[in-house]
This record gives sequence, structure tokens and C-alpha cells, in this order.
Amino acid sequence: MPGRTKKTQDLSQDADMDDVPPSAQAATVEDAEMGDGVEGEGEEEEEEEETEPQRVKILPGSTDTAASFEFTDEGHTLGNALRPDVEFCAYAIPHPSEPKMNIRIQTYSGTAVDALKKGLVDLQDVCDVVSDEFWTKRQAFNAANGIEH
Repeated sequence: MPGRTKKTQDLSQDADMDDVPPSAQAATVEDAEMGDGVEGEGEEEEEEEETEPQRVKILPGSTDTAASFEFTDEGHTLGNALRPDVEFCAYAIPHPSEPKMNIRIQTYSGTAVDALKKGLVDLQDVCDVVSDEFWTKRQAFNAANGIEH
């Protein structure tokens, strides 16, 4: 039977921040907004439009070439969209009841934020091509079968 240690420890503060899930960590100054950085454009429109809550943030411990991002209200489709110039990319949904997805990106060159932006643009392009092809085929099917809409 293993022996007991005689030294008692205060277990109230034994959690390291690396062990705490990102959703339980406080926001830091390192949290970045994924905007285009252009200020002053559309200032009149900002008063009329409702601001959407921030849906992506950079998690603590990230560097320029290796970063972890937390997305809110996203699923597996977005998590599998990154490929070129990326050495490592993984995503996880921490818990099914939380509307969050974490992505870890490590690049060969360039920044992780740039790789994420490129992946999002590429995904939008793919969606546009699929949508256009669907409507073209739908119209051809309707014309061939005498369906008017």
C-alpha cells in the first residue's frame, strides 16, 4: 500500500490556466478582433445597423504562426476548411451543449490569422460554386420536365 505524504497542500488554487477549459477562462488583452482594420468607413451606417456579438476570438498562448481560435455557433463544416500553407490544423467542439468550436492552426510560413482568413474566403467561394451549379442544374431539370417556376 502506498504511503501518505505528511505535507498537506492547499488544493483550492491547484488548477493551472492551461488545465482550465477556454470557455471558463477570462478574456485577455490578446483576444483579437478579426476585422479588416479599416476605420472610418461606414460610420453613418454603424448607427443604423445592429452590432453582432463577436463570434471568434484568439485564445491565450497563441503566437503569430501557431494560434488557437474559439468560434461561437459553428460546427464541423467550418472546422475542416483549412489546408494550404498549414502545417497543423485541428478543431474540437468541447461539449455538444456549448455552441463553441475551437480551432488550432500552425503554419509553415505566414500567420495563423492569415491562414484562417484564407480558409474562410475559400469556403465562401466553394459555397458560391455549389449554389450556382445547383441552380443551373435545377433550371435545366425544370425546363426538361416542363416545370415552370
